[in-house]
Amino acid sequence: MEGEKKNIEKLLQEKSEDGSHVSPILPSKIKNFLVDIDGTITEDVPNEEPERMETCEPYLDALETVNKWYDQGHRICFFTSRTEAHREVTEAWLKTHNFKYHTLLMGKPRGGNYHWIDNHMVQATRYKGKFTDLIEKKHTIQVFKDHE
Repeated sequence: MEGEKKNIEKLLQEKSEDGSHVSPILPSKIKNFLVDIDGTITEDVPNEEPERMETCEPYLDALETVNKWYDQGHRICFFTSRTEAHREVTEAWLKTHNFKYHTLLMGKPRGGNYHWIDNHMVQATRYKGKFTDLIEKKHTIQVFKDHE
Protein backbone atom coordinates (compact mmCIF):
# COMPACT_ATOMS: atom_id res chain seq x y z
CA MET A 1 0.00 0.00 0.00
CA GLU A 2 2.83 2.44 0.85
CA GLY A 3 4.47 1.93 -2.56
CA GLU A 4 1.15 2.55 -4.27
CA LYS A 5 0.72 5.82 -2.34
CA LYS A 6 4.17 6.96 -3.53
CA ASN A 7 3.23 6.13 -7.14
CA ILE A 8 0.06 8.20 -6.81
CA GLU A 9 2.02 11.14 -5.35
CA LYS A 10 4.44 10.90 -8.29
CA LEU A 11 1.52 10.80 -10.74
CA LEU A 12 0.02 13.94 -9.18
CA GLN A 13 3.30 15.82 -9.71
CA GLU A 14 3.93 14.77 -13.33
CA LYS A 15 4.72 17.43 -15.90
CA SER A 16 4.49 17.37 -19.67
CA GLU A 17 7.51 17.90 -21.94
CA ASP A 18 6.98 21.69 -21.89
CA GLY A 19 7.11 21.70 -18.08
CA SER A 20 3.39 22.32 -17.52
CA HIS A 21 1.49 20.14 -15.10
CA VAL A 22 -0.44 17.22 -16.52
CA SER A 23 -3.97 16.59 -15.27
CA PRO A 24 -3.50 13.13 -13.77
CA ILE A 25 -5.70 10.13 -14.23
CA LEU A 26 -5.63 8.14 -11.02
CA PRO A 27 -5.66 4.34 -11.12
CA SER A 28 -9.23 3.11 -11.60
CA LYS A 29 -9.47 1.70 -8.08
CA ILE A 30 -8.37 4.99 -6.47
CA LYS A 31 -11.08 7.60 -5.92
CA ASN A 32 -10.65 11.31 -5.39
CA PHE A 33 -13.23 12.01 -2.68
CA LEU A 34 -14.48 15.59 -2.24
CA VAL A 35 -16.22 15.65 1.12
CA ASP A 36 -18.26 18.54 2.48
CA ILE A 37 -17.80 19.43 6.15
CA ASP A 38 -20.85 21.20 7.59
CA GLY A 39 -23.93 19.02 7.57
CA THR A 40 -21.92 16.07 6.25
CA ILE A 41 -19.14 15.15 8.69
CA THR A 42 -20.47 17.35 11.51
CA GLU A 43 -23.58 19.36 12.33
CA ASP A 44 -24.49 22.09 9.85
CA VAL A 45 -22.58 25.15 11.10
CA PRO A 46 -23.23 28.26 8.97
CA ASN A 47 -20.43 30.75 8.26
CA GLU A 48 -22.49 33.32 10.18
CA GLU A 49 -21.89 31.32 13.40
CA PRO A 50 -18.12 30.71 13.31
CA GLU A 51 -17.93 30.35 17.11
CA ARG A 52 -19.59 26.92 16.71
CA MET A 53 -16.86 25.67 14.35
CA GLU A 54 -14.49 24.88 17.24
CA THR A 55 -16.98 22.99 19.40
CA CYS A 56 -19.13 21.00 16.98
CA GLU A 57 -18.77 17.25 17.25
CA PRO A 58 -17.91 14.99 14.31
CA TYR A 59 -20.30 12.36 13.05
CA LEU A 60 -18.47 9.20 14.11
CA ASP A 61 -19.60 7.19 11.07
CA ALA A 62 -18.13 9.90 8.85
CA LEU A 63 -14.84 9.90 10.76
CA GLU A 64 -14.56 6.12 10.51
CA THR A 65 -15.50 5.96 6.82
CA VAL A 66 -13.34 8.88 5.63
CA ASN A 67 -10.31 7.55 7.51
CA LYS A 68 -10.92 4.06 6.08
CA TRP A 69 -10.98 5.52 2.56
CA TYR A 70 -7.74 7.39 3.28
CA ASP A 71 -6.10 4.22 4.62
CA GLN A 72 -7.22 2.36 1.48
CA GLY A 73 -5.20 4.84 -0.59
CA HIS A 74 -8.02 7.08 -1.82
CA ARG A 75 -7.49 10.85 -2.04
CA ILE A 76 -9.47 12.85 0.53
CA CYS A 77 -10.23 16.51 -0.08
CA PHE A 78 -12.52 18.41 2.24
CA PHE A 79 -14.50 20.90 0.16
CA THR A 80 -16.36 23.48 2.22
CA SER A 81 -18.37 26.69 1.97
CA ARG A 82 -16.37 27.99 4.91
CA THR A 83 -14.29 30.99 3.86
CA GLU A 84 -10.50 31.42 3.97
CA ALA A 85 -11.02 33.33 7.22
CA HIS A 86 -12.15 30.00 8.72
CA ARG A 87 -9.22 27.91 7.42
CA GLU A 88 -7.22 27.87 10.68
CA VAL A 89 -10.16 26.84 12.88
CA THR A 90 -11.21 24.24 10.29
CA GLU A 91 -7.74 22.67 10.06
CA ALA A 92 -7.48 22.63 13.87
CA TRP A 93 -10.90 20.97 14.15
CA LEU A 94 -9.99 18.29 11.58
CA LYS A 95 -6.72 17.62 13.43
CA THR A 96 -8.38 17.55 16.87
CA HIS A 97 -10.87 14.94 15.67
CA ASN A 98 -8.20 12.92 13.79
CA PHE A 99 -9.63 13.22 10.29
CA LYS A 100 -7.11 12.03 7.71
CA TYR A 101 -7.04 14.05 4.50
CA HIS A 102 -4.82 15.36 1.73
CA THR A 103 -6.27 18.76 0.88
CA LEU A 104 -8.79 21.32 2.07
CA LEU A 105 -10.62 23.60 -0.37
CA MET A 106 -12.39 26.64 1.09
CA GLY A 107 -15.10 28.79 -0.47
CA LYS A 108 -17.36 26.17 -2.09
CA PRO A 109 -20.45 27.93 -3.50
CA ARG A 110 -23.30 28.04 -1.02
CA GLY A 111 -26.84 27.02 -1.76
CA GLY A 112 -26.60 23.54 -3.21
CA ASN A 113 -28.25 22.31 -6.42
CA TYR A 114 -24.76 21.92 -7.87
CA HIS A 115 -24.22 21.09 -11.50
CA TRP A 116 -20.57 20.16 -11.80
CA ILE A 117 -18.91 20.48 -15.21
CA ASP A 118 -15.41 19.04 -15.52
CA ASN A 119 -13.07 17.41 -18.03
CA HIS A 120 -12.78 14.41 -15.68
CA MET A 121 -15.45 11.86 -14.88
CA VAL A 122 -17.43 13.07 -11.87
CA GLN A 123 -19.69 11.03 -9.62
CA ALA A 124 -21.87 12.62 -6.97
CA THR A 125 -23.27 11.05 -3.84
CA ARG A 126 -25.75 13.02 -1.80
CA TYR A 127 -25.27 12.69 1.94
CA LYS A 128 -28.53 11.79 3.67
CA GLY A 129 -27.55 11.22 7.28
CA LYS A 130 -25.23 8.21 7.44
CA PHE A 131 -21.79 7.37 6.08
CA THR A 132 -21.46 3.79 4.85
CA ASP A 133 -19.61 1.94 2.14
CA LEU A 134 -20.65 3.03 -1.34
CA ILE A 135 -22.71 0.77 -3.60
CA GLU A 136 -23.38 0.97 -7.34
CA LYS A 137 -26.80 2.11 -8.47
CA LYS A 138 -28.08 3.27 -11.88
CA HIS A 139 -29.65 6.70 -12.25
CA THR A 140 -30.67 9.01 -15.05
CA ILE A 141 -28.23 11.89 -15.43
CA GLN A 142 -27.99 15.05 -17.52
CA VAL A 143 -25.25 15.20 -20.16
CA PHE A 144 -24.26 17.69 -22.84
CA LYS A 145 -26.32 17.28 -26.03
CA ASP A 146 -23.27 16.21 -28.08
CA HIS A 147 -22.56 13.35 -25.65
CA GLU A 148 -25.81 11.42 -26.07
